[in-house]
Amino acid sequence: MPKLKTKRAAAKRFRTTASGKYKRGNSHKRHILTKKSSKRKRQLRGGDMVVAQDHDRVKQMLPWS
Repeated sequence: MPKLKTKRAAAKRFRTTASGKYKRGNSHKRHILTKKSSKRKRQLRGGDMVVAQDHDRVKQMLPWS
């Protein structure tokens, strides 16, 4: 049986919480910010949780988390 390897791209994008859920960052916050409203940019701050439908996919990419 081959080694279980972590998808490094996923490891950089997701963090595990103490309860076993996954945190993620928001997209659309890197460039071309002048045309985006202050409200929109403010609401993109911080992170969010991965939805339940994607939880198994993230778990498969991060076997050691």
